[in-house]
Amino acid sequence: MRQVCLNMVYELAKKDERIVFIGSDLGVGTLKQFKLEMPGRFFMEGVSEANLIGMAAGFAMEGKVVYVNTIATFLTRRCFEQIALDLCLHRVNVRLIGNGGGLVYAPLGPTHLAIEDIAIMRALPNMAIVAPADAEEMRRLMPLTVNYPGPLYIRLAKGSDPVVTTDQTPLEIGKAVLMQEGSDALLVTTGVMLKAALEAASLLATKGIEVAVLHMPTVKPLDADTIAEQADRVSVIVTMEEHSVIGGLGSAVAEVIAEGNFNASKRFKRLGIRDLFPEKYGSQDSLMTHCGLTAHSAVSTIEQLLEVSDRPTV
Repeated sequence: MRQVCLNMVYELAKKDERIVFIGSDLGVGTLKQFKLEMPGRFFMEGVSEANLIGMAAGFAMEGKVVYVNTIATFLTRRCFEQIALDLCLHRVNVRLIGNGGGLVYAPLGPTHLAIEDIAIMRALPNMAIVAPADAEEMRRLMPLTVNYPGPLYIRLAKGSDPVVTTDQTPLEIGKAVLMQEGSDALLVTTGVMLKAALEAASLLATKGIEVAVLHMPTVKPLDADTIAEQADRVSVIVTMEEHSVIGGLGSAVAEVIAEGNFNASKRFKRLGIRDLFPEKYGSQDSLMTHCGLTAHSAVSTIEQLLEVSDRPTV
């Protein structure tokens, strides 16, 4: 996914002279062709993320569309004030590409795990957030980012993730994608968790439980209307995200549910990373399992909530 994203920046830059790329201490050879062909629009800076944001804001105020790329934790934690004041306050066209959203950098421990990046970006006015599920969805998304008004955070997975999306459904920033319909429960997800959500829905289908899967490639602006429409049809709603349960997709959906004034009561549960710094090291998959971010966890949660919702009230 990351390579597709950067390749798309290069391809888009060849067609649009407004596009500028700024990297922070990235590997040798990153976007080599971009540097060779468009050296005046390619910058590789050192480990000084706050300065990068200032540079990007300056370029954007001069009419450029700027793509900034580095590790997600450094991009969101280290320069929060610059993002808030230089980018969001002025609503400039800067695209923040965060490598390793979620548990991607599992071998490096909590300093590199971007488990609260969505929450950080959600809190900022004028900031949009996108989290594609796979490389092909990223390929379809990137052209839409060029003329999107204001700052945008692009959350990257590690790459080589299975392709689970389809180009049959039009992709639009700010719109949810209904992957499949269901009348018993609703599973809302974003990013690479879509694969686990679809697997969970498939497993539940063998038990006669119909689960709707709603993919949110855009977390902000949130497609609250579609969430409310799908939630109105079911008694159980579960969210899945490779992120803290605080402040991310689950919190956003919970706000929609709480303000929905539904006639029938809803059972709701957030699946994500608990309010802690994951202490274990290993692979992304091993940490996912440790945090309960699996298809089987979703199956168990939905079954439990359905059992409770089906019990007669006294």
